Amino acid sequence: MIIKLLIANRGEIACRIIRTAQEMGIATYAVYSDADKHAKHVALADHAFYLGASAPSESYLKGEMIIDIAKHHDIDAIHPGYGFLSENADFARQCEQAQIHFVGPSSDAIDAMGSKSAAKAIMEKANVPLVPGYHGDEQGDDKLIFEANAMGYPLLIKAAFGGGGKGMRIVENEAELLDAIHSARREASTAFGNDKLLLERYLRQPRHVEVQVFADSQGDCIYLSDRDCSIQRRHQKVIEEAPAPGLSNTLRQQMGDAAVAAAKAINYRGAGTIEFLLDTDNRFYFMEMNTRLQVEHPVTEMVTGLDLVQWQLDIAAGHPLPLKQDQVIITGHAFEARIYAEDPDNDFLPASGTLSFLREPTAGPHVRIDSGIREKDEISTFYDPMIAKLIVCDKDRLHALHRLHRSLTDYHIGGLTHNIPFLARIASHNAFVDANFSTDFIERYNKALFTPDHSDSLLPLALAGLYQVCYRKQINANPQCDAHSPWGLSSGFRLNRAQTHHVNLLDDNHQVQALTLLETHSSSATSPCVYQWQTEQGEYRLSGQLTDKTLNVEISLDTQQATTDNNSEHSQQSPLQTTQQLSVLVSQIDDDFTLFMDGQSFHYRAIQTQAIEEEENLSDKLNAPMNGTVVTHLVSQGDSVTAGQGLLVMEAMKMEYTIEAPFDGIVSAFYFEPGELVSDGAQLVDVEASVEA
Repeated sequence: MIIKLLIANRGEIACRIIRTAQEMGIATYAVYSDADKHAKHVALADHAFYLGASAPSESYLKGEMIIDIAKHHDIDAIHPGYGFLSENADFARQCEQAQIHFVGPSSDAIDAMGSKSAAKAIMEKANVPLVPGYHGDEQGDDKLIFEANAMGYPLLIKAAFGGGGKGMRIVENEAELLDAIHSARREASTAFGNDKLLLERYLRQPRHVEVQVFADSQGDCIYLSDRDCSIQRRHQKVIEEAPAPGLSNTLRQQMGDAAVAAAKAINYRGAGTIEFLLDTDNRFYFMEMNTRLQVEHPVTEMVTGLDLVQWQLDIAAGHPLPLKQDQVIITGHAFEARIYAEDPDNDFLPASGTLSFLREPTAGPHVRIDSGIREKDEISTFYDPMIAKLIVCDKDRLHALHRLHRSLTDYHIGGLTHNIPFLARIASHNAFVDANFSTDFIERYNKALFTPDHSDSLLPLALAGLYQVCYRKQINANPQCDAHSPWGLSSGFRLNRAQTHHVNLLDDNHQVQALTLLETHSSSATSPCVYQWQTEQGEYRLSGQLTDKTLNVEISLDTQQATTDNNSEHSQQSPLQTTQQLSVLVSQIDDDFTLFMDGQSFHYRAIQTQAIEEEENLSDKLNAPMNGTVVTHLVSQGDSVTAGQGLLVMEAMKMEYTIEAPFDGIVSAFYFEPGELVSDGAQLVDVEASVEA
């Protein structure tokens, strides 16, 4: 029986485990780093212990210290969550030696599946189908090149240890091979402490289907539904669903039986996931086994009605499985969308900063939010940039999909870049609605999925201008307002003329948008502001009032439409007016603000006129996109380079990023050497433009 449980993790998974443990009457013990002193999981737990500095190697990866804490406080069990120590066989072995329940499989089972190459050898003996590839121990460049050429292209390089898309590269031809091998090795070594690689034949348009298995100490094993995880970026999942759509009952059972056979081949215990690639001809191949709870486990919980963490804790305590295979019932359909702090339009570059504004969809029987983040919390560069998981379910796939899209529309985040609008575009794409997808879905439909061009629509800009004027009026009406603030001098008063308000905004493309709004009715901070804004499209008439964080607006656009007189050949212009009422949520921190409208977010920065030239001249192509470490220089000082050529590689959040030359030129200086830490925005390298450029 488990009385005390230590959760050796952080964020949403720590909160998720704490919730179930406390419902079971188990005392919970959290651990934390410097970056997580005030984190949600620390506040939720009954007790919390400090581990060390923010870097995982100095905190959450300190296995011996975690076990010492457990021993000192007579803790019965340790739940590793996912990531960090969850698939560390040495840590599991230390728990076993200390007679502490490790909530997961045995150390031997983790060892068996810890190497993808060794796992494939075991699966081959168990008659589980495999993708052709090279999984050997000989790892020299010449050997890998020989095996790759013998296998043919395209192929996939994968880190033999670990997952999450790290250390993975697609190689289309031999010319790309050597650079891909070296890059994958570096990333695998950084992420997993082991640079061993394996090669596989790359299937062009497979689906990624996985099966949840559970096994007990008595030797029984069952599978709990399947999940489709084909929607991925950077080989990492962003939307998952259960059950996988379009599978026949026969195929479902074949995959489930193969998953159980895989688990039994290593005497597995606890929760595990067998991941398969499903080809276009409905043949499936073993990819890997995750010996832990998966990020996407909630969709399985939604369609089975089971609490998988409770199952984990019961099995770790020695209890048998509560159900037989024929007692597992699947009801309805579920989706999970991973909410990340990242920029989909910039190669999904992770973002960091303060979550200044957070409004989540209303949770209930059909909507669940797993999160370790609260408003005003910090998204650190030290850990995965996940903000939350949005999980929805309903009686069938189409109804669940409708709930997913609506919930994404109702999810509002301010203060940093995020992927919610991107997820909403996936959820509404016809191919996704029809379940016509494979792992290359995002690449195949990139034109429709990435940020649409709003240059032809001035509505967001009009609302942003109106908001700024209303916001300034509130500041002026505040007796504590700084009289010397540049925004405190914005009444717009002109003698014998309509009051005029000039608003300069910087958009996300670093384009300065200048608006001139004429005030047509006198107003105050407590009454609606009424303005006109003349554009090439026509004249906007805006009436708005700012209440708390909501801008209530009535907006009309008067345009001229060409018509033909029935009695003549001459055309004339007749007015056309469209009017709508909107309630727009606004998040603001300092001079940056975000409008939330129709599931989209529009970010601007209010700037003064004299700052425009400085903002327009911003060029950060050669600067660090975030805090990180320089990995290697790809060229040398004095080299001639062309636009788009890689200059150096830096690592942040366990992923590598290549800094490229923005134009043709000569490398005049490197400001950081490999191994050095760099801060967000720091200039990394200098390139002098060629005379011809």
